[in-house]
Amino acid sequence: MPCFSCGARQTDPVRGASPWKRGVRGETQVLICPDCQRTHDLELDRCSSCGSVALICRLGEVECHSCGAVRPARVEERADTPCAPGPSKELSDEVEAALNRVLGRVH
Repeated sequence: MPCFSCGARQTDPVRGASPWKRGVRGETQVLICPDCQRTHDLELDRCSSCGSVALICRLGEVECHSCGAVRPARVEERADTPCAPGPSKELSDEVEAALNRVLGRVH
């Protein structure tokens, strides 16, 4: 999944914690690259209990990592929101190459 703001793709992490962060924007889980984290106005959703942006969205719920509040995710169908596009040919090629490396396939 690319950074929602700039589109940068996450690369294989080095040991330790990933510098990428998760957030929720428009009831959708998003990734934020280290460069975009420095931007102060990412317009992320906030917890209605404590105001934190440390939210995760999973299985129809949004949970706040700061205060632990959990609420159902709002499902909104909006005419101005296009359906998510399918995977690009470039991404498919990247995945295939990664599988070939891991599985030792030669093409």
